Amino acid sequence: MIRLIDAAKHYRDLPHQRAAFEYLQDQVDKTKLEEFASIYRSAVPDKADKVGNDWTGIANAARKAGAKFPELVAAQWALESGWGKHQSGANNYWGLKGSGTSHETQEFVNGQWITITDSFIDFPSLQAGVTYLVDRWYKDWRGYKGVNNANTAEDGARWLVKEGYATDPDYASKLVALLRKNTSKPAATKLQPGSSFALSITPNVTYGELTLQSEARRFTAQYQCDTAVMLCQFVQKARDHFNKPAVITSAHRPHNINAQTGGAPNSEHLYDAPDKGAIDFYLDGMSVLTLQEWVDAHWSYSVGYGARLGFVHLGIRPGKQRVRWNY
Repeated sequence: MIRLIDAAKHYRDLPHQRAAFEYLQDQVDKTKLEEFASIYRSAVPDKADKVGNDWTGIANAARKAGAKFPELVAAQWALESGWGKHQSGANNYWGLKGSGTSHETQEFVNGQWITITDSFIDFPSLQAGVTYLVDRWYKDWRGYKGVNNANTAEDGARWLVKEGYATDPDYASKLVALLRKNTSKPAATKLQPGSSFALSITPNVTYGELTLQSEARRFTAQYQCDTAVMLCQFVQKARDHFNKPAVITSAHRPHNINAQTGGAPNSEHLYDAPDKGAIDFYLDGMSVLTLQEWVDAHWSYSVGYGARLGFVHLGIRPGKQRVRWNY
């Protein structure tokens, strides 16, 4: 009996070796090949990127993988593995089935629990397991509309059951209970001129991003903060819609900085009046033109068409009129 790992280790692209691998390629069904490719290409994370086997670590890994509801991935981890105590396969805390480790498991069939033996995928790392789950169940995959299409994490829990992730009739309610118990958040701290740059204005936008981490760009009036919050909420909306990280290239520019950077004398970036402010941004990993078209359709106030320069200008000015211009 030959082991494939030994065959790969001694592969030299000789004619008989190539013929053997091509024969094997024709014998393996497409689904198995896709699973193999996903696991094979999964990089073991560097020490600095190691995923913690806890709620926060799993949620962060899910966010990195592109899950719209990373806490739902963490809830599945908690439910399926007893909070990280049990693996169904190597680095598999979600009961993901496929070639790998075989053992007994319970399924709810025809109104009763039965015990069966099944095979579960072995992953090279925790991040690989999370990414596999997110790619196949949260994103759209092979004609299937993933959980990222749900409106809320709780809707996502029900979505998983609807699409056949688990046979347990109480699976969704168990996930919802875990979400409600472990994702309650304290009331948000209001953005103020003297707030820490680490303050999260929205889940993914901080005060420091608006100031480019510069004290010289800090707000000096509360009305500036209030306008910034409204702009940040829309940036967050764009980020959530496309599921791509937002990168802010410019926001608050006091008069001296605005002059140094060549900004217009009455630029919205000055934030020098109530209901006046601006954020230039793009979404990492996607077309700026696509983002620009979406902002144009969904933002009622100022939009500067800066796609050719690598950003979209999102703004507002006193009177809140609709304004459009090209850079």
